[in-house]
Amino acid sequence: MNNTYILLFSIIEQMIEELNPWWFGEIDLDVLCYEGLKYKIYPKWIDQLSLEPFSLNFVIGPRRVGKTMGVKLLIDRLTKGHNSYSIFYFSCELLEDYKDLINVLKEYIRIKKNKGIKSSFIFLDEVCLVEDWWRALKYMIDSHKVDHDVLTILSSSSILLNQSFETFAGRMGKGKSIEVLPLTFKDFYELFYRDLFDDLAIELFEKYIKIGGYLSVLNNRLRLDDLISLIKLDIRKIDRSTDIAKDILFEIYKKAPSPFSYHSIAKDLGISVNTVRDYIEILKNMFLLNEIKFKGLDGKVYTRKEKKFVIRDPFMARAIALWSRATLKKDFLYEWIVQEHLYRKYGEIYYYRNKYEIDCISGPLKIEVKAGKPHRKYPKDVIVLGEEDIPRFLIEMFENQG
Repeated sequence: MNNTYILLFSIIEQMIEELNPWWFGEIDLDVLCYEGLKYKIYPKWIDQLSLEPFSLNFVIGPRRVGKTMGVKLLIDRLTKGHNSYSIFYFSCELLEDYKDLINVLKEYIRIKKNKGIKSSFIFLDEVCLVEDWWRALKYMIDSHKVDHDVLTILSSSSILLNQSFETFAGRMGKGKSIEVLPLTFKDFYELFYRDLFDDLAIELFEKYIKIGGYLSVLNNRLRLDDLISLIKLDIRKIDRSTDIAKDILFEIYKKAPSPFSYHSIAKDLGISVNTVRDYIEILKNMFLLNEIKFKGLDGKVYTRKEKKFVIRDPFMARAIALWSRATLKKDFLYEWIVQEHLYRKYGEIYYYRNKYEIDCISGPLKIEVKAGKPHRKYPKDVIVLGEEDIPRFLIEMFENQG
């Protein structure tokens, strides 16, 4: 055993102890932080996770939306009914490659065996930052070292989810894949009021436009420059240029809310269409961007037509506008918010444009968003939302979902 390995093993051992304070009867700092927050929501998504062995769960979503906090609250609940050593949490941000991750998992299995624990709950945070992370998990599953355990993997990129379906097909057991996203306006409104009043909804919507669905912003724990730094960090970690990403985002703001093509961005920036396509896919996987395709009145989706692009949260939109030095106009921010909420509700979103435009075709709804008064008449089945109509519409859309 060489000195480098001994040093690495010692560091891993120290990190494991620091990241699992409940082993020693101590309260986790994230749980203490949650208890002290002025504005908080108990995350319902943690109840959707499978806690029955064998399970491999994936929890994905953008940075700073509360994935880690949610898992820590689940851990706090689990410690009340299980041996504290049967619950293991590790943040993988400091690991280099899959071999380091295997060493971490082997060390925990050794501890578990020494404590006489047969079944455990293993939580691995930001695994996608580890090179070839999937090799470590595949090895642990295929060698039957975690047959009686529940593994929950956290990531801020949906690339991980796409890989998991390919690599772990037939290996997830009873596990589930869950997305954690910024709050909808309904959730935001209910932080302050239970009953719906139009004047209060309009007032809080103005606040939502600035804060978005980030509780960490509302609690003064996240600023625009913090989110910008995290976005840039994630782009660099996958060996992409933050300058190209910034320029593409600037073009999206410049052209919004009109539909446009990858070719038009490529032409304006003097880069290849493939580069534009690659970066847009990355921004979508980071939960920053959504792409809206054209849907004809015949019900057919035309994938080759120009597309619309949506920044998925108002606070994200402000942060990206600041970073890219783009102008963020209220009218297309309204459109983006409605489009994102419809996508959350129905899992699909399209647009139509010919003699007239329909901003949103989603589920059974056709909606045009207008900051001012509409200048033309629309078909009877198209709902035209004015500025003051939007808050109530967003709340009532989710009123039967709890």
